[in-house]
Amino acid sequence: MQDRRLLERREGDLAGHAARIGEEFLQGFEAVERIGRPAITVFGSARVQEGHPAYAAAREAGRQLAEAGFAIVTGGGPGVMEAANRGAQEAGGLSIGFNIELPHEQGSNHYVDIGVTFRHFYVRKTMFVKAAEGFLIFPGGFGTLDELFESLTLIQTGKVLHFPVVLFDSAYWQQMLDWIQGRLLADGMISPEDLDLLGVTDSVEDAVKQILRPLPDSDTP
Repeated sequence: MQDRRLLERREGDLAGHAARIGEEFLQGFEAVERIGRPAITVFGSARVQEGHPAYAAAREAGRQLAEAGFAIVTGGGPGVMEAANRGAQEAGGLSIGFNIELPHEQGSNHYVDIGVTFRHFYVRKTMFVKAAEGFLIFPGGFGTLDELFESLTLIQTGKVLHFPVVLFDSAYWQQMLDWIQGRLLADGMISPEDLDLLGVTDSVEDAVKQILRPLPDSDTP
């Protein structure tokens, strides 16, 4: 009897947890629907400050992409995220922040027009992809790398349409790119065409061009 009560309470907890996750997905999908235009998701470190080269570049990228008609989606926090949202707002574009609850609270930056704070990383990451027609990735840490490789996996496996994934700051990413080519490709862990999933640049203008360039196999107009 005791075990049955415990199992029933456990089942109720699971049902409640699943319902809360479902509500969170619905909230995210509703926010994506509100964007109402093509969007680019920008990733990068929360730790860089205004005055850092990555901050300046992300701000300029947000501005140029907004002027090209894109909404800008970020994680809604400080650093590169703030810079890209700021650039979009300054250009009169739409700025979106999909934030996350963390033990050490990460508040939303002040340049967000549409903001949602998620409890679960997997819900938040779904919205980054759902909203995006391209990823622009600035220097960052574990979270940025997680988002980069998840996007590559989704494209490689055909779970999403092939959209541009552009790395900014070639010096920062070069050792990773060398390892991908020298180990993953050399050992047959990826195919040669998988290298084409990534672009890299040191120019904001070129990053925007790579994002705007239609893909040869794209079904989108």
